[in-house]
Amino acid sequence: MRLLSYVRRYWVMFAVSMLGYIIFASTQPMMAGLLKYFVDGIAHPEKNITQLPILGEMQLLYAVPLALLLITVWQGIGSFLGGYYLARVALGLVQDLRVALFNNLLTLPNRYFDNHASGHLISRITYNVSMVTGAATDALKVMVREGLTVVFLFGYLVWMNWKLTLVMVAILPVIALMVRTSSRKFRNQSRKIQGAMGEVTHVTSETIQGYRVVRSFGGERYESERFLAASEDNMRKQLRMTRTSAIYTPSLQFVTYSAMALLMFLVLFLRGDSTVGDLVAYITAAGLLPKPIRQLSEVSSTIQKGLAGAESIFDQLDEAPEKDEGTVEKERVSGALEVRNLSFTYPGTEKLILDDISFRVEPGQMVALVGRSGSGKSTLANLIPRFYQGEPGAILLDDVPVEAYRLRNLRKHIALVTQNVTLFNDTVANNIAYGDLSTAPREAVVRAAEDAYAKEFIDQLPQGFDTLVGENGVLLSGGQRQRLAIARALLKDAPVLILDEATSALDTESERHIQAALDEVMKGRTTLVIAHRLSTIEKADTILVMDAGRIVERGSHQQLLDANGYYAKLHDKFEELARDEQSSH
Repeated sequence: MRLLSYVRRYWVMFAVSMLGYIIFASTQPMMAGLLKYFVDGIAHPEKNITQLPILGEMQLLYAVPLALLLITVWQGIGSFLGGYYLARVALGLVQDLRVALFNNLLTLPNRYFDNHASGHLISRITYNVSMVTGAATDALKVMVREGLTVVFLFGYLVWMNWKLTLVMVAILPVIALMVRTSSRKFRNQSRKIQGAMGEVTHVTSETIQGYRVVRSFGGERYESERFLAASEDNMRKQLRMTRTSAIYTPSLQFVTYSAMALLMFLVLFLRGDSTVGDLVAYITAAGLLPKPIRQLSEVSSTIQKGLAGAESIFDQLDEAPEKDEGTVEKERVSGALEVRNLSFTYPGTEKLILDDISFRVEPGQMVALVGRSGSGKSTLANLIPRFYQGEPGAILLDDVPVEAYRLRNLRKHIALVTQNVTLFNDTVANNIAYGDLSTAPREAVVRAAEDAYAKEFIDQLPQGFDTLVGENGVLLSGGQRQRLAIARALLKDAPVLILDEATSALDTESERHIQAALDEVMKGRTTLVIAHRLSTIEKADTILVMDAGRIVERGSHQQLLDANGYYAKLHDKFEELARDEQSSH
């Protein structure tokens, strides 16, 4: 019913298609009825004048062929109206579902993506929606057309001889029981097939994205076996469904034709005063019933596949979107950032990632976070733009809790550059001027690239700023990708700048250039820097040293060195690594 609710906006086209199929279905008993006149004409050649509906009184010689042609034309009109307009409705429905599913992905919280493999999400938009397409187009077409045909034929049989037709009614409970049992099996099997298909897409997606790792570490055989296992699992589940369908359809045929056999026996046994034409018309109409019933039975699996696909789609659509209950919107903030008694645990886990974190950054100041991997630095950076909700505690921007801002407005004030750069298969210019920045003038894009020391390599690309960078910037080096990400952040010109290992992918020469650009861009901006390289953070106004989710030391670079504590030990290690790097060059 929920799937059909999407048809509402197409109700006019749906009504036209229903009219078309009513026209089509009405021609089936007409064909059977025409045989009555044809057979009676052969049996009684002296009756060469007959009274046909619509045509009136005509010679039988001309009336029957003319009526046949008119019925065929009428059937063709009905078939076109039904088929074309139902396809319009069905494809519109699928388009709406696919767009709703994709747009819903854009609103879901981070934790949803953490808990769901990308391959399964892609499979839902492609494979599961295509299952709904099958149910909404081919299956719905057969169901409506053949269903109406059964209704019209059955009505004709009742009109001709209701007592004999009761024999056909007797098998309806048996057919209903068979349909119900098989439908449940089809849907369960279809759910499993969709899960298996998601696994095939997941393995494929991972292998394509990580092809360099696969080849570097000789993982071809492992990935081939993993894909084969997923594909074979999918094939087994498909075969199970095919077997169910292969047993179900002949069984239904047997039940239907058993009723037909009994009907034919009774027609011959209880002939009464019916004419040969009446008997032939009745048997023909009854003989036309098994075909639409068989088609309805065969389409049951397609419908159940579609309904199982729709279930998984609606499961995602029913997911609560990213929480956005804020009302505050500011054109520009000063950048005062305060973290107050903040603790955080990832949903579904018990481990405390952040434990009672507190600090304040004044507008234009730079704060650096240092510490071992897993100490909670990146988690803290993700909480500021509310990729996750931090509780208990609070994060305040310009003395307003970040929860009070509208999400889009909050993120407008924050520029984020992470170690894992995301670029799109588009031009260099469009990757810098992405999203809300797409209306930025070309001069501003070029200036941002210059400030990020990216223009130097961009000018050497085949089409300069109009060069396609490939999927996730695969045609660029790590340092080049990082500089484009920094250029994007510079173009955004946000009051708060978060650099999460932003210079980690750069060589020493690039880092020197970037550091000069960052020094310039940090002026007047509140900057939160997470870095392993001390050269990036030595100029910070305050350095926060983190360990196991807590701030264990804080102060300036010199103050922390003088304290000779945790930071001093980290500094000695960094110095040693830097010397080793220098000597290797």
